[in-house]
Amino acid sequence: MTAAMRQRRRQAKNDTDMKTRFKKGTKTFDIGITAASAIVSVGIMLYAVGHFGLEEAWPELVLNACYVACLVMIWMYFFNYRITTQQFNYWCSILVGITVLLRDILFAPPLANFGLHLACLVLSVLLLCMLTYFYARKNWQSYTKGRLWAICAVDIAIAALYNYDIFVEPFSEYTEYLLTEIWIRPTITYGLVACFVTETEER
Repeated sequence: MTAAMRQRRRQAKNDTDMKTRFKKGTKTFDIGITAASAIVSVGIMLYAVGHFGLEEAWPELVLNACYVACLVMIWMYFFNYRITTQQFNYWCSILVGITVLLRDILFAPPLANFGLHLACLVLSVLLLCMLTYFYARKNWQSYTKGRLWAICAVDIAIAALYNYDIFVEPFSEYTEYLLTEIWIRPTITYGLVACFVTETEER
C-alpha cells in the first residue's frame, strides 16, 4: 500500500469519526443536560418497573422503550452518526407521538376532576396533531422556531397539569415515581426541539 493510499484511508477515517453536530457550546450543554436528565429519569422508572412488578407496571416499560429509542437517536444525531436530519425528524416524531397516544389519550390516567381530565385530553390531541404535521412536512426546515417551541410548550403544559393533579390527591408509594415519569417526555421533547431549532438556525 502506497503512502498516498494510507493517507487517503486515514483521511476517510477522520471524516467518519464521530464529531458533534453542534459547534456552539451553549447548544451542546443544553442538549447534553436534557439528555442526561432524561437518562436518569428513565433509569428511575425502569427501577420502578422492577420494584412494582411487570404485571402492574408494564405500560411504563412500553413508554420507556420509546423514550430510550429517542435518547439513542439524540445521541446518534448529536454525534452525527449514521442518521440524517430527516430520519431523526420522522422517527422521533413517531415515537413521541406513540407515547402521547398511549399514555394521554387511549389509556389516560384518572384525574381529580373532569375539567382537568378534559384539559389534558384536549392538549394531548393538540400535541399529537402538531407532531403529525411536523412529521408530514417534507421541507421541515421551513417550520418556524416558534412552532417548534410550541410543541415543547404544549407538552410542558400537559405535564404541569398532571403534576398539579398529583399534588391535590393523597400521596402514596407511587407518587414520587409518577412525578418522575410525567416530566421525562417534556425533557426529551425539549432536547429534540433544541436539536431542530439549531438545525433551522444553521440553515
